Amino acid sequence: MKAYELLFFVDPSIDDETRLAAMKRIDTTITAQGGKVDNVEEWGKKKLAYEINGLTDGDYTLIDFQTEPEAIAELDRVLHIMDAVVRYMIVRRDDRLDSVENA
Repeated sequence: MKAYELLFFVDPSIDDETRLAAMKRIDTTITAQGGKVDNVEEWGKKKLAYEINGLTDGDYTLIDFQTEPEAIAELDRVLHIMDAVVRYMIVRRDDRLDSVENA
């Protein structure tokens, strides 16, 4: 398995129930493919560098996880169709490669 991180933000005005449902869907997608979530950091509300879809702020979350490279396409598909997620970025963490493979 390879190490990845996912950074995404949602509209800060959405209710907590919708936000938690989005987190649950992301977690389920990662674990359904045999992956494992290592860490979830809620960064909270941050100012955006530029306006996106009429928003000037976003509620950010960072997820560190491990999964097989083939599972990233499914996670990307799920994130793309989720209405709650405004923007996201998935990055492979080569700096964590040794610690993940030795674990």
